[in-house]
Order: sequence, then structure tokens, then C-alpha cells
Amino acid sequence: MTILPSGHAPRDVYRLMTAMIVPRPIAFVSSLSREGIRNLAPFSFFTAVSANPPVVCFSPMIRGADGSKKDTLLNIEATGEFVVNIVSEGIARQMNECSAEVPPDVDEFALSGLTPVPSETVAPPRVLESKACMECRLLQVVHVSALPLGGSLVLGEVLLFHIDDGLFEGDTLNPGALRAFGRMGGSTYVRTTDRFEMPRPPQGERGLKRRE
Repeated sequence: MTILPSGHAPRDVYRLMTAMIVPRPIAFVSSLSREGIRNLAPFSFFTAVSANPPVVCFSPMIRGADGSKKDTLLNIEATGEFVVNIVSEGIARQMNECSAEVPPDVDEFALSGLTPVPSETVAPPRVLESKACMECRLLQVVHVSALPLGGSLVLGEVLLFHIDDGLFEGDTLNPGALRAFGRMGGSTYVRTTDRFEMPRPPQGERGLKRRE
């Protein structure tokens, strides 16, 4: 089967993409409005971009109902700061509560019962219950589409990592202790408990061989 995106409603294209591009990690982003109202929202269009300097990105989509920007994007454009909180299974329910569309004057920390903790380098608080957080300064916003279900790419430099000591095994993080999970299509999520090792092949076995 071949599918031409232009022949289908954006909502159907969104469902198709989110069912194919899986599993997706979740950025639980905390931000502040100019008036100091706290915001907390999950985004599953999220990944790392660079390690030198450390940069992460996520994509808040334009609301399909009225074509407006998400509060998170408005806050970051206004203040230039945000925190990415990694979601573990223990706060899955609270994360889901923060996915609801609520008025901009609603404090999602209060709504979800999660605990705000002052950050050290940025104004938005981090989530106490999150085992790993990244304080970020905005580098750039790339507006890809202003249409309903369009998106913007938010790039942020990580200024400070907060990581629970219990996650470390030597100098590496134990994924079993983090208990992060991923988003699938629709309302389906997946745990990261089924893992296996696959080392990369030696350098000499990769790529094209040069003819002598």
C-alpha cells in the first residue's frame, strides 16, 4: 500500500506517523510564562541533537482544534528557558494528566500533584519526582508549519543535568533503574524492560572496502 499524505486529513497523517515512528521517548517539559505561571507538558517528538555542546530538541505541535500555539512554546519563546524532565513509570499517571488541554493560567504542577523544585541555572522549576532532568537555555526555534497539527522544533542547550545517584552503575546510567518508557501510537505506551546487547562491528568491518 502506498499513501499520499496530501490526499488525507492531517489527523489521519498524524495517526499514521505516530504509529510508525515508535517507540518515542517523552520530554516532560516545565516552563514559566512571563507572569510566572508554571507549565508542565509532555512531548513525544523528542530527541538529542548534539553532545558538544549538549543539545536536545522537542516539537510542540500546533493545536488541531483552533490552530493556536501550545503554552509551552509561547513560554519558551517569551523567556528562553525550560527544563526537560525524564518520565519514569512511577509518574506515568501524572504525566498523562498534564497532557490535557487546559487554560494557560492553570498550574500543571498543582493539577498533577507533582512537586516543583527550584532549578539552579534557569527560572522554570524541575520535577522532584523525575529521576533525571536537564536545565536548558533556548538556542533556536524552527517553525516548520503554522497549520493545525503543524509543528515547531525547539532546540535547547543543556546547562545542567540533575541525575538521581541511584541510577549510576560506575560511570554509566542503569536503564533498569531509570524505568523510562516510550510512546507508541494512540494511547499505547511501551516499557523498556526487554533489552538486549548488540555491539557495533569493528571499524574495519564497516563501510566499503577500498580496491587495491
